[in-house]
Formats: sequence, C-alpha cells, structure tokens
Amino acid sequence: MLNGIKKEFHIDWILFAATLPLVGAGLVTMDSFSGTGYFFDRQLVWAGISIALFFVLSFIDFRFLRSTRVIISLFAAGCGILLLLFILGSVIKGAQSWFDVGIFSIQPSDPMKLIVILVLAKYFARRHIEIANIRHILVSAAYAFIPFTLVFLQPDFGSAVIIFFIWLGLVMVSGISRKHFAATALIGVVSLASLWFFVFEDYQKERILTFLNPLTDIHGAGYNALQSVVAVGSGKILGKGIGYGTQSRLAFLPEYETDFIFAAFAEEWGFVGVLAVFALFGIIIWRIVENAMRGATNFETLFSLGFAIFLISHFFVHVGMNIGLLPVTGTTIPFMSYGGSHLLTEYAGLGIIMGMRRYARAVGRHTEQNEIIAA
Repeated sequence: MLNGIKKEFHIDWILFAATLPLVGAGLVTMDSFSGTGYFFDRQLVWAGISIALFFVLSFIDFRFLRSTRVIISLFAAGCGILLLLFILGSVIKGAQSWFDVGIFSIQPSDPMKLIVILVLAKYFARRHIEIANIRHILVSAAYAFIPFTLVFLQPDFGSAVIIFFIWLGLVMVSGISRKHFAATALIGVVSLASLWFFVFEDYQKERILTFLNPLTDIHGAGYNALQSVVAVGSGKILGKGIGYGTQSRLAFLPEYETDFIFAAFAEEWGFVGVLAVFALFGIIIWRIVENAMRGATNFETLFSLGFAIFLISHFFVHVGMNIGLLPVTGTTIPFMSYGGSHLLTEYAGLGIIMGMRRYARAVGRHTEQNEIIAA
C-alpha cells in the first residue's frame, strides 16, 4: 500500500520548479518589448498546455517504448511527417518547416528530436555489450542522418545541428570505442577539407566564412549578430530594467521573442540575470542526469541523458549565437523562447522522464557501484 502511494508522488519537484522561472523570464521579456501582449498571451496558453502535458505523461508507464516495433513506428511516422512538409508545409522566413492549421503553426522538427533520442537510446541500449564495434557508429549515424537531411533541406540548419549533437552526445556516453569514433571524425574532417580545397568555388567559400563569422559583414549577414552582441553588452551588471531595453524597443534587435530572446533578456536583466538563467539550467541538467542514473534499464538512462544533451545543445547554441561566438542559426533557447512546438517538446521530454521515474531504481547506479566496492 505504501509503495503504491509513493508511486503517486514521483514528480521531481526541484526539476519542475526550475523550469517555471525560465518560462516566466521569457514571458516577461516578450511582454515588455512587444507592448501589444500578442506573444505574451499566446505563449501563456502554450505554457499552460505544456505543463498539463507534463503531468499527464508523468503518470504513463513508458516501458512499452522498449518495444522495437513501437520505436520503428514512431520513427517512420516522424520521417513521414517531415516528408509531408515538402508538399503541405508553409514557407515562413524562407523555410518550409511549419504546418499552418489556422490559429497556430506546428513545427514537426521539434518532436522529431525526441523521436531521434528514443531511437538512439533503444539502439544503444540493446547493444551495450558489443558497443565497441565500429558498425554501431555507422548504423546509429544512419538513423540520425535521415531526419537530419529532411530537416536540413527545409532548410532548418539550426534543428539539423541539434539532431547531429544529439547523435554525437549519445555516441560519446554509450561506451563506443574512442578509437573508432576518432577514426570516423578524421574521415569527416578529411572529406570537408577536400571539399574546401578542391570543390568549393571562391564565392561559396566566402558565403561559408560569412556564415561562420557574421560580424565580418555587419551591414549584411552579420547585422543581426552585431545588434545581439550590443544588446547583451549594454545590459552590464544589473541591466537596464524591465521594458527599458533600447535595442529591442527601437527595433534594432530582430526576433527578440525567439532567436534573440537571450540578448533581449540580458539587456534588461544584466549579468546578474544571466547568471540566474545559467544556474536554473544547471539545476535542470543536474536533476535530469540524477534521474538518468536511476533508470530501470539502459534504455531509460540513455533517453534521459539524450534529453539532457538536447537541452544543453539548444542552450549553448542559442547563447553562443546571441553573444557572437557561433553562427546565427535560428535556434531557440529552452523554456524561454516563443513557440508552442518547442515548449511542448521540452515538457513532453520531462514528462516522459517523470513517467520512467515511476519504475526507476530506488538508488542511483553510482550509489550501487560504491556499495559493491565497499562490500
């Protein structure tokens, strides 16, 4: 009876609570800059739906996801929907990445990232004994390459990069031989170098260099990156205050509600606010990894680690492009950026982890290992 009662209180409240200030920070930033309440009102609705989804999923027993048939069906359905985008998708800002259903749009690449995590977690979990075989790098890469290509061709380079990082991160944590991985990486580097010196024309090289370092063309491709860097720097220690971010209010900073919301937030809240955001993300990743170590099987552990990699990739790519260290790729920051698709995906991932937590180990694997060593 007591064990059954405990299962009802399986929510990691520290993890859940750490997400709420980030959602709130995004909402406040959208409201202070737009003045109309358009983004604030719509994002508030998406936040409510996403949190409700989190709690619904937390009460589902996800052991059925260990089935190969279920995973392959999800993967096939996800790839099919991505293909359908090329026929029925709406073109927004040059990318055919959304289904327009009237009052809102859906971006399938976001939930597809969760499916990629599930597929790779399933693949690596079944082959943990023979994981050193180089064949598993190639096969897992093939699973990731299909959605990567479909997303890249939309074109949505930011989401394609996140899919690549998910694969790369799970390869690193799954126990694959470092020698085999290094050999594969070397082949990739040699291939890129060959393309650079023997295939690309001068104008193609110039486009790539401008993409990698947009600040070299501040009146063209690098304009947005420059305004973002100026916004972050002008926030200084304590920020300009809510509603006083001049870069966004005077329309110098574009897409402040999505691609550059970190810069807009940093301008208002300053270095202190940025530290708080980093601390909250640190808590979220810590709690996800802690739950991963309690996974009932390798599948649950790898899924949680893969989801942590997903959040880390989004966070650092977004922050990197907002401070001028990475190319501008249109990547959102988890929980803060405007958009229902990514917010639903993030809370769905956390909800799945909470569902897995219902049948998790009583203690973490590191604790079990320490007990064995002590014995």
